[in-house]
Amino acid sequence: MVILGSGIAGSTLGAVLARSGAKVLLADAATHPRFAVGESMIPQLVAWLQVLAERYDIPEFEALADATTINERVSNTFGRKRHFGFMLHRPGREPDPTEAHQFVIPDALTSASHLFRQDSDAYLFRVAVAHGCETRQQWRVAHAGFDAAGATLTGTDGHRVRARYVVDASGFRSPLAEQFGLREQPPRFRHHSRSLFTHMIGVRPFDDVVRAPEGTRPPVPWHEGTMHHLFERGWFWIIPFDNHELSRNPLCSVGVTLDPRLYPKPEDIGPEEEFARLVARFPAVERQFQGARKVREWVSTGRLQYSSRRTVGPRWCLMSHAAGFLDPLYSRGMSNTFEIINALAPRVLRALADDDFDEERFRYVEELEQGLLDHNDTLVNCSFIAFSHFRLWDAVFRVWGAGNTPGTLRINNALRRFREDRDTTVFDRLEKAPHTGLWWPDSDAFKELLQGTERACLDYESDLIDGDTAADRVLRLVRESEAVSPGFGWKDTGRRFIHPDRRDMAAFLEWAAASPLPELGPLGRESLAALRRAAGPSPATAGHR
Repeated sequence: MVILGSGIAGSTLGAVLARSGAKVLLADAATHPRFAVGESMIPQLVAWLQVLAERYDIPEFEALADATTINERVSNTFGRKRHFGFMLHRPGREPDPTEAHQFVIPDALTSASHLFRQDSDAYLFRVAVAHGCETRQQWRVAHAGFDAAGATLTGTDGHRVRARYVVDASGFRSPLAEQFGLREQPPRFRHHSRSLFTHMIGVRPFDDVVRAPEGTRPPVPWHEGTMHHLFERGWFWIIPFDNHELSRNPLCSVGVTLDPRLYPKPEDIGPEEEFARLVARFPAVERQFQGARKVREWVSTGRLQYSSRRTVGPRWCLMSHAAGFLDPLYSRGMSNTFEIINALAPRVLRALADDDFDEERFRYVEELEQGLLDHNDTLVNCSFIAFSHFRLWDAVFRVWGAGNTPGTLRINNALRRFREDRDTTVFDRLEKAPHTGLWWPDSDAFKELLQGTERACLDYESDLIDGDTAADRVLRLVRESEAVSPGFGWKDTGRRFIHPDRRDMAAFLEWAAASPLPELGPLGRESLAALRRAAGPSPATAGHR
């Protein structure tokens, strides 16, 4: 079979398939190393990466699952992501330190990284090659012809490759999407954004440019995580690669994503000047960039959103960013990619073994890809709407955060069961969820919370209600939802910095274990039992075995 695209998606899938005995050609129009964005890891991403490492016996994947290990085993160029940090800004004004949020990733879930993609992607490419993938680099597909027995791919150089199945993991410029006219015009999403981005040197830690009064400082320095500077219908990202003690990389990924309906792309200036003008609107952000300079040319995009009416067909599949893309807010892109690989790889292996590539065998993959995009569209669109009103944004932040931990625990529990008996059906059961693509897909209660949040935000956007009324509606839903733990602080608007320690995590699991919700009670009991086993016997009982 052939995989088009040797980036993080194609190389990871290629390694999995080749390690499992498939004959794989990994083809790409470019070579490694190369620049890429999408650098911020999240707990669910790490959980899926660990699943792939153990399910397919590829320990090399584990190197990416920990911020220290990746700097030791891949290259010393990666940053640490201890938190998601958010601060609201208004033009011409200093930020109000009470209009900030931080969600510190629980240590019990993961030690996440900022990926320096040219090194992480090249590493995964080498892993794929080491496990048996053949490669054809600097080879662009001009035409793909499909018949009952397979596919014939013809390159722009005239070279032809025959394949039993084709996975297109090449991203936005997908040859199959273009040839088959699969892109929806316009994209179906409510959300609109465009972006400017590059890598820079000399970006100052935000902690050095803002002096917050005592009591308003975050529990973890801003520089130790992914910083989001929010403003009306847009946000800047700051992703440092120098914040881990082993890193020797002075660079920082920076960019801005903004709604082109409010901020149309200028025709008279380039992206570097446009970025400088945007930064100059917000004094604290401007100070963070004083003395900073780019190390590569700026990229300026049109509308980021694209979608496909189909993502699977006879002997082909559009995977991950070849299928569609939304927005980098909340760093869902790579997590979605690894979740899709976990769904796609076993189906490809079974199809190769059976010599049966009926597209219905891959229907779940399409449902997952479309669901991941659609649910993310709901959340991100609500967030962009809410950026203009702090209380509403505060409410949306709580909805986003509340689903993250249960969504990760269900994956970790499946992996723990797999370690016990190596039964892969535990991963099949993860697919039996009513809300495919939601980050907590088996929770009706959480889906209802998200839908209620969307209705309130859309009413606010349409001027049917004011921002405080919309915020009150969402916060009431948060307080009343059985899917939202009273721990961590999601229901307490007085807590803007969410910093759960191991004691908080244990209390959360005890609450979940006692929940009447069918998607939460068993999840909590299993996770709590595992936590207690890991902790070992208490001092009071250690002598009475």
